[in-house]
Amino acid sequence: MSNEWSHIEVELIVSDYLDMLSSELNGKPVNKTEHRSRIRPLLNNRSNGSIEFKHQNISAILIKLGLPYINGYKPRWNYQNILEEELIKLISVKKRSLEQTFFEFADAQPISIPKVDFSRMVDAAPEKNILTEPEVKYERRPIKVNFLEREQRNSILGLKGEELVLQYERWRLKNEGVGKWIDNIEWISKYDDSAGFDILSRNRDGSDRFIEVKTTKLNKDTPIFFSKNELEFSFQKKDKYFLYRLFNFNNDPKLFYLNGDFDSFCRREAIHFKGYF
Repeated sequence: MSNEWSHIEVELIVSDYLDMLSSELNGKPVNKTEHRSRIRPLLNNRSNGSIEFKHQNISAILIKLGLPYINGYKPRWNYQNILEEELIKLISVKKRSLEQTFFEFADAQPISIPKVDFSRMVDAAPEKNILTEPEVKYERRPIKVNFLEREQRNSILGLKGEELVLQYERWRLKNEGVGKWIDNIEWISKYDDSAGFDILSRNRDGSDRFIEVKTTKLNKDTPIFFSKNELEFSFQKKDKYFLYRLFNFNNDPKLFYLNGDFDSFCRREAIHFKGYF
């Protein structure tokens, strides 16, 4: 049997994935095992592992298109071209209803900051292969809006995320036995959004820790978006610059942090240009 998925199989799994995604983004419970059990008899003797891997491929394509994806399916980038073609086709067919769901997801404002056990909040950064997703030379977008970027620009979500990181930093310094530095923490972006970072905290030795906070309701594999100003500041202060990636904000917030400049911990891709005449 060929390992290549047929058009019919791809159509079935893409349709099922988008149904699950719509339910998840609308706050409805999704039983992934039940979905997998229902679709498996319709496929060509595919194992549960093969089906899950294809779901992860779909997550990767959605990220490439700037669209939300199912939290439980970690993106995997080695996929058939037919999978991307079919996903774009089906998104185009369901564009109106999907756009409404995506707008509601991106623009939804968190009511309050979730309660967090800070001792369990820090998670590992994404694996290296996630941070080096292949460069895209040209791409088709069935939906023009980059909803991953739009969600990150959700001002209320961003403020709540920064406030939670402030709380974490106070806990961290106290937990490290240097609570004397807590009063030195400053929420810079609240009065200066052009500084190139959000929070000025302290390291254990009292030196500056420049923190840039990026918050998402999705999981940690979601790409970040940053400005030229943030990039240049990270170069200037790379030894003291920290990216705090806050994810799963609405449910069980976690974060990972990386020290250095942006080029040291992610592959950047230009998505906007300025033209002079």
